[in-house]
Amino acid sequence: THVYYGPEYGTTEIQDLLEQTKIDYRRPDDLERTVAEALVDGQLVGWFQGRMEVGPRALGHRSIIADPRDEASRDRVNKYVKHREEWRPFAPSILADRADEYFEAATPSPFMIDTFDTVPERRDEIEAVLHRGDNTTRPQTVTREANPRYYDLISAFDALTDVPVVLNPSFNDHAEPIVNRPSEALKDFYGMGLD
Repeated sequence: THVYYGPEYGTTEIQDLLEQTKIDYRRPDDLERTVAEALVDGQLVGWFQGRMEVGPRALGHRSIIADPRDEASRDRVNKYVKHREEWRPFAPSILADRADEYFEAATPSPFMIDTFDTVPERRDEIEAVLHRGDNTTRPQTVTREANPRYYDLISAFDALTDVPVVLNPSFNDHAEPIVNRPSEALKDFYGMGLD
């Protein structure tokens, strides 16, 4: 049902790192809503939570999160954050119970493996996650049971935008492995120009 079998780091360990490196931080009362508002404002978010994903895909525990509605999000992530070719597409994460609204013949795809044709009437809502050549995409369908905090983040974004989707590349720079430890997340946060 999930692939969250990697290492996990506790709040105390992360706070100790932030204090040791003299980085200001705050803990919002409603983290998911706060992050969703940042996404709506066009910000790029480094999302680091829980046990790391095992495998080649970021599935909401070590992800960069962005607004999927505008191609500018994709272009900004490619050029300034991931430092890679502009034509390369990104995959979305979508609330599993809403996938059939956006993907033709939608089926559960929790591991971002399957590619789907998109519903033409919804393409303008998810421009940043469409393959430019054929308007397909390779989504992750997210359930609350598998990933409650990430599901709640996408739900908060949906409540603000009526789009139950976020752009979800892996939290790593080009040609580097996905971040694992909090210190790696912090290094890439600053090195990649995240907001």
